[in-house]
Amino acid sequence: MPITTCIFDAYGTLFDVTAAARAAASEPGNERVRDIWPKLAADWRAKQLQYSWLRAITHDHCDFWQVTQDGLDWALEAAKLTDPALRERLLALYWELAAFPEVPDMLATLQAAGKATAILSNGSPAMLSGAVRSAGLEALLDDTLSVESVGIFKPDARVYDLVARRFHCQRDEVLFVSSNGWDAAAAAGYGFTTAWVNRAGDPPDRLPATPHHILSDLTTIPGLV
Repeated sequence: MPITTCIFDAYGTLFDVTAAARAAASEPGNERVRDIWPKLAADWRAKQLQYSWLRAITHDHCDFWQVTQDGLDWALEAAKLTDPALRERLLALYWELAAFPEVPDMLATLQAAGKATAILSNGSPAMLSGAVRSAGLEALLDDTLSVESVGIFKPDARVYDLVARRFHCQRDEVLFVSSNGWDAAAAAGYGFTTAWVNRAGDPPDRLPATPHHILSDLTTIPGLV
């Protein structure tokens, strides 16, 4: 069946998760972060994801804001940074993450082609609302779906079920796009057509299913539908 519905992961896919650490590093008083912000951002993101998986496995759910704070605390301690003001600044900046440059035009092109567009994310509703508003994407998305409505993080199948529940579509009508290879692979196994936005050029994860498309950015997404 033709693709009718285009679903996007949020963090790392539409929104640049390194933007908070990069912005903090450029601000006066944060000189200690200037040379290490890429590693700080990478550690923060890695732990944020790891904690979401562990909480899903152990059935000890919390919202994504909690694992975001926990991941940052680990990354700051690993970097031997104990400044409470820096922590608060980084967390505040996470609510204002920039969208990748190609995102607005890509979403507008999909809308003009009559495709439904939405986010499906681990993020809490408040976090996602803040990010969408800050990036000015409200008019370009039909909805924002959060795992909080099912109480478990991706890649649990109950999260992907939210798409059909909201858009009344079949699995093979959905293009699911994620910057996380494991997420794109899991969604492919679920039955979606998937695109992995592999900006870093990483090798694919060794999982039962594989993404249908591997892209370097989001520019060519409209051409897939």
